[in-house]
Amino acid sequence: MPALIGISCCRKAFGPFGAINHAVSDTYIQAAASVIGAVPVLIPASPRAVDIPTLLERLDGIILTGSRSNIQPALYNGPPHQEGTPEDPERDAVTLPLIRAAVEAGVPILAICRGLQELNVALGGTLHQRLQDLPGRIDHSTPLQAFARVRTGKAHLVHLAPNGFLHRLFGRASIAVNSLHNQGIDRLAPGLVVEAWAPDGTIEAVRLANAAGFALGVQWHPEYDFERDAFSRRIFEAFAEALTKRRLVPAFAAD
Repeated sequence: MPALIGISCCRKAFGPFGAINHAVSDTYIQAAASVIGAVPVLIPASPRAVDIPTLLERLDGIILTGSRSNIQPALYNGPPHQEGTPEDPERDAVTLPLIRAAVEAGVPILAICRGLQELNVALGGTLHQRLQDLPGRIDHSTPLQAFARVRTGKAHLVHLAPNGFLHRLFGRASIAVNSLHNQGIDRLAPGLVVEAWAPDGTIEAVRLANAAGFALGVQWHPEYDFERDAFSRRIFEAFAEALTKRRLVPAFAAD
């Protein structure tokens, strides 16, 4: 049977009356279905509607998605956001405890953009709120524009940690990535190791060392170009391999 992949949603207002919807970009759905061969299961951004133990009993893996919203600063003892910064406290109330429970249960996690930041905060790390305001940092955000290939195109290189997971996965020292974020990791959470850096020193990828299951976070968006970029596709393939490995373990244990 195909794997079941939980994909985190955001709360977003749609339509002429601003009705609240639970939403996720179609790019995550397509990556889960076409590369992994999985059945996507949307995880609503509502702690009242999500029973984490039930989810983890049934899901084979979790993809934590990107979003325009930022994690509430109070969750990592940070200063208040600038006025007008989008937040999604309902999503925070689902994803952070979900991450901690999934790590404990060994459920594979692929954390993308905001998801990487959630992984870091959930495990005890902190965030920079606006990288572009820090001395020596580049602006990691991309202006909103209609032409998607420009908006989501490659923006800078990331340097891969020598002999790290991504270095071994890609077989090279650096790759080009897109860049659509303002926030970034400040203090790394205990247990996380850095897998990649931007040229300005910003942490671009992390992995949970000694994890019972696969737990990888990337600051860029491989779901945007997995159909034409081999490195983006390889991330989802590695996640799929971890899902297969975990699903085989109970079968071996039963023999």
